[in-house]
Amino acid sequence: MDAFVYGEKRTLPAAFNEFTTREATAAISIDLHQGHLSADPDCPCPAPRAREVVDGVNAFHAEARRLGVPVIHVRSELRPGGVDDVKGTPSAWRMTFPLYVGEIPNADAHALTGSRWTEFVTEVAEGDHIVSGKKRLSAFYPTDLDFLLRNMGVKRVVLTGCMADCCVLNTAFDASNLGYRVTVLSDLVRGTDAALEAAALAMVSLHLGVVTTSADLVAEWKRQGSLSSRT
Repeated sequence: MDAFVYGEKRTLPAAFNEFTTREATAAISIDLHQGHLSADPDCPCPAPRAREVVDGVNAFHAEARRLGVPVIHVRSELRPGGVDDVKGTPSAWRMTFPLYVGEIPNADAHALTGSRWTEFVTEVAEGDHIVSGKKRLSAFYPTDLDFLLRNMGVKRVVLTGCMADCCVLNTAFDASNLGYRVTVLSDLVRGTDAALEAAALAMVSLHLGVVTTSADLVAEWKRQGSLSSRT
């Protein structure tokens, strides 16, 4: 199967089957909710480039479901009142990111439980899993994602969502450190800008796992035929 190594497309050696085997794999979508993707001026943490991937993520998830790969939607979610963040120990991004993008007027409303900002923009189908409670950059912290994956017998994860240089990258590091084989789909993530997106994908390819496209991965999954006893 083809993949990108530091941005250069190459054919993977056979040993990388342990990353791309369909069995014991889960597709994980990160933070594709209104709090990042809404075009409303009140959007509390805009990630407008990520709107580009919604249709592609939906299409990839549809293929994953057809092929028996479970789909997991992860979202940030904070308790009202600010105890998890604003009035507790604020997330570092609340201080650092505005140095680049300027003030984010409604940032205090980001990811509040029960608000419209936690509504998924991507399609959530019956049988999909939702992991809420993400309060920092990694989808594993402090959620039950690792618990869920281990109970499902998952050994491999495929990451999509936003942002490539932030939550996707942090999740990829944590997944690798926890022993999962990581694949990131380059066409279904978006970063702060093209340069940081490319840098994040390069880091994944050098240190964490496989960077490929959804089309190439789905083709590989289909080539594998019916699920077997392979792990």
